[in-house]
Amino acid sequence: MQIKRVIQQKLIDWKKSAFRKPLVLKGARQVGKTWLLKDFGKNEFENIAYFNFEEQPELKQFFTHSKDVLRIIQNLTLVHGNAIEPLKTLIIFDEIQECNEALNSLKYFCENAPEYYIACAGSLLGITLSRGLSFPVGKVDFLNLYPLSFSEFLTVAEPALLSYLESINKIEQIPDIFFSNLVDQFKKYFICGGMPEAVTVLIERQDLTLTQTVLKNILDGYSLDFSKHADNKTVQKIALIWSSVSSQLARENKKFLYQTVKPGARAREYEDAILWLSQSGLVYKIFRNSKPFLPLSAYDDVSAFKLYLFDVGLLRRLSFLDPVAIREGNRLFVEFKGALSENYLLQSLMSQLETPPRYWTSEGKAEVDFLIQFENEIIPVEVKSDENVRGKSLTLYNKLYKPQVRIRYSLKNLTFDDGLINIPLFLSDYSQKLISIAKNQ
Repeated sequence: MQIKRVIQQKLIDWKKSAFRKPLVLKGARQVGKTWLLKDFGKNEFENIAYFNFEEQPELKQFFTHSKDVLRIIQNLTLVHGNAIEPLKTLIIFDEIQECNEALNSLKYFCENAPEYYIACAGSLLGITLSRGLSFPVGKVDFLNLYPLSFSEFLTVAEPALLSYLESINKIEQIPDIFFSNLVDQFKKYFICGGMPEAVTVLIERQDLTLTQTVLKNILDGYSLDFSKHADNKTVQKIALIWSSVSSQLARENKKFLYQTVKPGARAREYEDAILWLSQSGLVYKIFRNSKPFLPLSAYDDVSAFKLYLFDVGLLRRLSFLDPVAIREGNRLFVEFKGALSENYLLQSLMSQLETPPRYWTSEGKAEVDFLIQFENEIIPVEVKSDENVRGKSLTLYNKLYKPQVRIRYSLKNLTFDDGLINIPLFLSDYSQKLISIAKNQ
């Protein structure tokens, strides 16, 4: 099963760029970084030279004992067994966070051997660099790989529906025959989320039990990472934070409370654990905004934030919500205060925006789920997990700040009325396109 990823075009653009530097592909474990780079190499190069610093720790010696990139290439050629030719071979350094010397060598490849194509994958790169290790600043290109979006899921689940979504060029009602089928596929996506292995199992085998097992194995693997890569003082706190995310999101007020993690817990005791999870890419930390002005980051209230998981399927599995809910109307979307829908929407927006969203509150009177910064404009966002779209928060925000555009995500059809765009949740991957269309309309 061939899943088409949006980022594949970005890799091709990187290859063609006259200003190309060694590439570092970042992303959480199990999102498909290795597969993506190998597939890119297979399609765009004559050869691939693949090296994994976790599986082959002895490779580290080549980078420890020499900074001469040609000497390094000679040694890697002996290990690889085939010639590593400039312009023809894609060199892949996998799990590069396991070898800081290899990471630093990218500077010398950039300066002294730019004819070599080097692409690196790093799962816990943020954790590695937080330990104060050096990094070749300005000498590498970065790309972020996220879990599969819903539109990417459709490339294998229902390509015809994806073609329809791609064809939308005005804001108007989606015909019922497409709308109902999209909702059905959207429910499936909430079951597996965007983890490639879970998507493959659900689509190819139609096996909910095996999908559950795959997601549990991924979660168990993350738990093992806690103990392997975090220091002993932080491991238990990371595990407590991780297991509390579901209960944090289940409350009406989703602001993160340390007391939910452990009675008597204080911020200073758990800040490092939250930072570890954030730097590993497993959670998103969304700050409260005190004033919805530009830039959003200038008005962060760092004492108040929400935590979300980076993948909705993993959140569902971590919350022990049985996939049988797929057969119970819209229950999958509305369960535990609509947390899955809200988490999904954030997951979709993170891959589209340059700066993470924030959320906004007004002295206990109202709360807008997200604020997004788009083309130097602040846009308020409300998430409704069903067809019931009544709510006072967006109305109050509109009275106070009069934004040009407001967005409500729900299971109602696509509309644009008096500055309010109602976007069906399954269409969230096209948010930027729809905002531009609405502003022109």
